[in-house]
Amino acid sequence: MAPPLGWWNEEAHRGTPVIVKMENPNWCIAEISSPDDDDECVMVAGEEFAAAGGGARKGARGRNAKQITWVLLLKAHRVAGCLTSLASATVGVASAVRRRVVSGRTDSDAAVFSPAESPLLRSRFYSCIKAFLCLSVVLLGLEVAALASGRRGDETFASSFVLGVRGLLESLYGGWVRFRVEYIAPPLQFLADACVILFLIQSADRLILCLGCFWMRFKGIKPIPKSAMGTSKDLESGGEDYPMVLVQIPMCNEKEVYQQSIAAVCNLDWPKSSILIQVLDDSDDPTTQALIKKEVEKWQQNRARIVYRHRVVRDGYKAGNLKSAMNCSYVKDYEFVTIFDADFKPLPDFLKRTVPHFKDNEELGLVQARWSFVNKDENLLTRLQNINLCFHFEVEQQVNGAFINFFGFNGTAGVWRIKALEDAGGWLERTTVEDMDIAVRAHLKGWKFIFLNDVECQCELPESYEAYMKQQHRWHSGPMQLFRLSLPDILRSKIGFWKKSNLIFLFFLLRKLILPFYSFTLFCIVLPLTMFVPEAELPAWVVCYIPATMSFLSILPAATSFPFIVPYLLFENTMSVTKFNAMISGLFQLGSAYEWVVTKKSGRSSEGDLISLAKKELKQQRHASVPNLEAIANGNPQHEREMKRKHNRIYRKELALAFLLLTASARSLLSAQGIHFYFLLFQGISFLLVGLDLIGEQVD
Repeated sequence: MAPPLGWWNEEAHRGTPVIVKMENPNWCIAEISSPDDDDECVMVAGEEFAAAGGGARKGARGRNAKQITWVLLLKAHRVAGCLTSLASATVGVASAVRRRVVSGRTDSDAAVFSPAESPLLRSRFYSCIKAFLCLSVVLLGLEVAALASGRRGDETFASSFVLGVRGLLESLYGGWVRFRVEYIAPPLQFLADACVILFLIQSADRLILCLGCFWMRFKGIKPIPKSAMGTSKDLESGGEDYPMVLVQIPMCNEKEVYQQSIAAVCNLDWPKSSILIQVLDDSDDPTTQALIKKEVEKWQQNRARIVYRHRVVRDGYKAGNLKSAMNCSYVKDYEFVTIFDADFKPLPDFLKRTVPHFKDNEELGLVQARWSFVNKDENLLTRLQNINLCFHFEVEQQVNGAFINFFGFNGTAGVWRIKALEDAGGWLERTTVEDMDIAVRAHLKGWKFIFLNDVECQCELPESYEAYMKQQHRWHSGPMQLFRLSLPDILRSKIGFWKKSNLIFLFFLLRKLILPFYSFTLFCIVLPLTMFVPEAELPAWVVCYIPATMSFLSILPAATSFPFIVPYLLFENTMSVTKFNAMISGLFQLGSAYEWVVTKKSGRSSEGDLISLAKKELKQQRHASVPNLEAIANGNPQHEREMKRKHNRIYRKELALAFLLLTASARSLLSAQGIHFYFLLFQGISFLLVGLDLIGEQVD
């Protein structure tokens, strides 16, 4: 039955008003349709639209074409805005790339490693990557030529010369196919399968650690001291509830952060009679020495128990510095020692929350607190570091501390029982990871460790890729040195079989050797080569699904960083180059394995620490004349000399791998391998960004 005529006419005149809001300029457009089919477009200001739109009337449905027009205009406006943003970003990146290329500064000029290291030894790894790149370019050219020759079936216009070249090309390509099937594909497939097995083992280890962390959260498992620190006693009176604590601040040419660190340690909530602070200055800059010494004298005048020590012979880096300080005669009067690096700022209650765990627990040798970062949102590099370190502390350190009472000492923000240090043999200068060294030796002596995830100590993350690369090189070459040196001691020790197995297979081999090996070999070498040798295959779940799952698990402790899950996955594979190179140099004692480079600090403070900010500003004004006098005497202002030392560089290994991966992605596109193509493309772009030093701090 047909609807009534009146109802039909009423529906026909019912229009839909459309409001179009544009971001810039700030105005909107409303279409108001009248019953008389006379449409008018009224432009009103954003805030006054409610009053103006109140007079909207119903109009005919047939006039909605204007509404579509305005919506399309809005879409066009947004697209134009996006294109403008992309264009400006592209221009900015191109300008930065041009500056890198024009400056000509590469990582070979950066003195990243020891100057005494052989240039031939330093460039050997880079030469291998270049060889793979050249081979991939030749093979891609051969594949493109073969594909073009196979598609050209019309020979009516082909001369005899062209036919001869085509026959030669087909013969050459056929020989290459037979050679790769017989001689290249089998070993490459074997290497791929071995890397996949190692990848699965490491993924299982990470999954087990995550399950352990979830179990601890579900059950509320965390270390609880047997007796709390006495709160009713006056701090100045001391007493048995406040044992003698020695606090050490090792530093070397770190004038950006010494004031904050010394101020934070001097404000620790602990009886003055039960604490002594050692500022262990290894600086070789006379101006920095004078500033640090003056800062110590100022706190001495404020009745703080603090002493300044400077070594004349600076052997052994940080380990030698700590060893020298522990040889002081007054150390025997102290029961515990706390270590803070120069950029660490503990909260006043740090000792009250850590030292009580030692009471009535004579087997406990170390209490480690976690790190928090004042500059984690500074740039993309610091955001990605924050993801990695949050997983390290909240998952790896916490789970190992809860279930096996052992983990690697982080070198700072920890409290040691001095008896445990002495029993383990004290600080040794044999590796660049003296913190891991003392932890392993103490574990072999039977001492237990506790990790406190709820006790945080603020510090800084490296903001430039150069500083981060130097730090990661030391962190991954040192464990291999230590493994070579400590393996006989582990085998001869009296600890249980499972503890020995954990040290050898999990702590050293799986997490320090296998992880950087398979990460670099599988994703940076094997995967690109399988594009040119299709007889050797890598399944899609190895390339995409398992890495995505592992990245998801890794990012859970830093939940606010979920938007960076894809950059994190790509960046971890990118850093595998530095980690693999460091692992090889440490394992075989090559070149820079024993080189220590102090990580550059910027001296940033927490946004919420207003008092600290105010003190820092006053101190900077007070000491501003000291360095400036020296700079003026030399005829060159200090800030200009510092700016001349800071610049971005081009990293050759990362750039070579970027072109290798992009070449492999082009070959993958020819064979229509979708997921491999996208992975190689984005991984190549990430290598390109890192190779051009566009991911961290940018210096003009």
